[in-house]
This record gives sequence, structure tokens and C-alpha cells, in this order.
Amino acid sequence: MSKITIRYFAAAAAAAGTEQETWERPETLAQLRTQLIDTHGNEMAQVLRAGSFLVNGVVRRDAGELGPTGELTVDVLPPFAGG
Repeated sequence: MSKITIRYFAAAAAAAGTEQETWERPETLAQLRTQLIDTHGNEMAQVLRAGSFLVNGVVRRDAGELGPTGELTVDVLPPFAGG
């Protein structure tokens, strides 16, 4: 199984207690979301309700497959305030 680098920003980093982790790569974004909540708890669940993901630099809001195997970086972004 291949690896995934997960980078956390702002409130997501606070919820995770770190700015970056490397995990075994799940097949779907939905599985990743579940694993993040299972690992980091309710605070992460709150971030993910309104946050977003960047998968190799592309915004993803669906729960589908993460794409072909190989190196993958997912950024977990909290909702941003301001305008």
C-alpha cells in the first residue's frame, strides 16, 4: 500500500496536534475523512464540517477515490474568515 502525506493548517493543525503526518493511503476521500475523525476526535470533525481538502493542489469536496496510486499530498484546510 502506498503512503499519503497529510498537511494541516490553522485550526486543522490545532485539532491534529501536528502540522503533518504520513499515513497508509486510503482508497477514498470519505475513508480519509473517517480516519481523521477517528484519530483526532470531535475537534477535527468540527473543522472538517466546514473545511476543505486540497489533493495534490486541487480542491476536492466529493468523497470519491483519491486517484491513481503514487505519491499523494492532502492538505486539510479549515474554513477561512474574512473577505
